[in-house]
Amino acid sequence: MMWAIFSILVENKPGILFAVTHMFRARNFNIDSIAVGVTDNPKYSRMTITTFGDEKQLEQIRKQLDKMIDTIKVRRLDEHKTVYRELAIFKIRVADAKENMEVNEMIKAFGAKAHDSRRDSIMAELTATPDQIRAFQELASRFGIIEMARTGIAALQRSGS
Repeated sequence: MMWAIFSILVENKPGILFAVTHMFRARNFNIDSIAVGVTDNPKYSRMTITTFGDEKQLEQIRKQLDKMIDTIKVRRLDEHKTVYRELAIFKIRVADAKENMEVNEMIKAFGAKAHDSRRDSIMAELTATPDQIRAFQELASRFGIIEMARTGIAALQRSGS
């Protein structure tokens, strides 16, 4: 099983998100993450979907997406030739001033931003690769993660690739 990033340019109209996710469900493929937003041209949106599968399954996904009526362009991105990031927000438990300082040091070490520092918790905003987010999550879990939210991956292929 391998991880894949699909970039799908679609017409920006009602129902397209449902149609794409329904295609995945109907063929028993799982979506690991999905991010959707309008492009520089308001007539189009870009969907970035990550999923896992073997080579045959991933090619089938690409072909099925390409067949959809409202799909303009489908690309399977090479993770080595792509800039991809995800936003994650963590609410981390802190028991005292010492833990608050340790969490703030961890936040700085990951290049994250601290928000809403309270007596018993602090929020961290991290924009990074999924692996970096998992590493941060693992370290933060020793303090206690109260809540977390992730956006899904946004990705663009590098120029000349």
